[in-house]
Amino acid sequence: MEREVDVVVIGAGPVGENVADRARAGGLDVVLVEHELVGGECSFWACVPSKTLLRSAAALRAARRVGGAAEAVTGPLDVAAVLKRRDYWVSDWDDAGAAKWVASVGIELARGHGRLDGPRRVVVTSADGTETTFVARHAVVVSTGSDPAIPPIVGLAEASPWTSRDATSVKEPPARLAIIGGGFVAVEMATAFAGFGTEVTVLARHEVLGDMEDFVGDAVVEGLRGLGATVRLGVEPTQVERNGSGEVVLTLDDDSTVTADEVLVATGRIPRSRSVGLETVGLEPGRWLDVDETMLVRGAEGDGDWLYAVGDINHRALLTHQGKYQGRAAGDVIAARAAGRPVDDAPWGAHVATADHSAVPGVVFGEPEAVSVGLTEAAARRAGREVRLADVPMQSASGAGILADGYEGRARLVVDAERDVVIGATFVGQDVAELLHAATIAVVGEVPVSRLWHAVPAFPTMSEVWLRLLEDLGRPEVDA
Repeated sequence: MEREVDVVVIGAGPVGENVADRARAGGLDVVLVEHELVGGECSFWACVPSKTLLRSAAALRAARRVGGAAEAVTGPLDVAAVLKRRDYWVSDWDDAGAAKWVASVGIELARGHGRLDGPRRVVVTSADGTETTFVARHAVVVSTGSDPAIPPIVGLAEASPWTSRDATSVKEPPARLAIIGGGFVAVEMATAFAGFGTEVTVLARHEVLGDMEDFVGDAVVEGLRGLGATVRLGVEPTQVERNGSGEVVLTLDDDSTVTADEVLVATGRIPRSRSVGLETVGLEPGRWLDVDETMLVRGAEGDGDWLYAVGDINHRALLTHQGKYQGRAAGDVIAARAAGRPVDDAPWGAHVATADHSAVPGVVFGEPEAVSVGLTEAAARRAGREVRLADVPMQSASGAGILADGYEGRARLVVDAERDVVIGATFVGQDVAELLHAATIAVVGEVPVSRLWHAVPAFPTMSEVWLRLLEDLGRPEVDA
């Protein structure tokens, strides 16, 4: 069967949902294709379950840091209750609710595997083998995401390693867990499983959270060790074997070994683009898709602007919130181009994703939390920026000490010295995630530091750390 529609979106995760929603709101008829669960990786195997698994132990630790509450905490973490709460938040891996929303906004859902079959053509193969071909009048959007990368370590693939999906959908935490990697996933899953009482060993080839400010990794490593985890830096496995007892034995490059019940691989992501039919439009399967600022794929065969890529698959910023941001821009620009309306593709315009380059917020829900937006000091200097830094302890804000007894943390602003605007911010400490959006607004809005003095933080909140940061930078001088 062959049908003509306005837009076909391959991949119904949060990113694809946003593209489809914005294109539909722009007056186009949209088909959304999904072969797994509507809601995708983030809803069922990544952001939502991981943060749910982390929250209960974090709340317990927070209570134990407050006199009066600490005395009331008498029992250990109820791991079974944590897992039950996780199951609730992923709807027991049932996407009926998400599918209902898709229908409610007038989007057609096509269940099955979607692949390109030449310009503007998408073949959807359902579970029973039935094929339907959709021909897009205006656009096809690839929003298929990414998969965990499995490094070529001898014996690793044969040892049935966990990926992030296995960790977030765990039914019973193992007694011992080895984690290969030092990024977001490694840190968060180490924190979660250490909170469950699992004996965790993190094996990081370099530093932990190396893309953030140097002090972030130091604080997070200290926090993980405080939870009882073992963190080994500067080592990597050379061989992995699952022995006759079911244990996983990892041999490291220093000839030492680590024995665990399961091994989680958290060493990065690869594009989910091998089976999307890219070869039928002159693109190479298995590669990230190169896009312009409106998410239009460069180099695709076919007349006109028709192929778009949003989310992880374009490798701009592998975070759900950035993918959704791209999706909104792409859905709007597809609708604008279809209607012959002007396209606003200037930096920070309505139809571009400018923030991907210099204003990406990120949160690591570790122990402690670590958040950042914009450029680190090192990245700013590599870019040739002259910078000023503000560095203060989080506990310099009264709200931090009220939040938790013995609070420790750190905050940094990176300021473009020539333009006097904040271009980067990092906070480390308990519950700092909610400080991040204020910093994101400052970076995106290019708010002058002199004006930030008039953004008065309420007392006594954690946000008062902004005043301490400004004091560290110094009051602006008035010319005589």
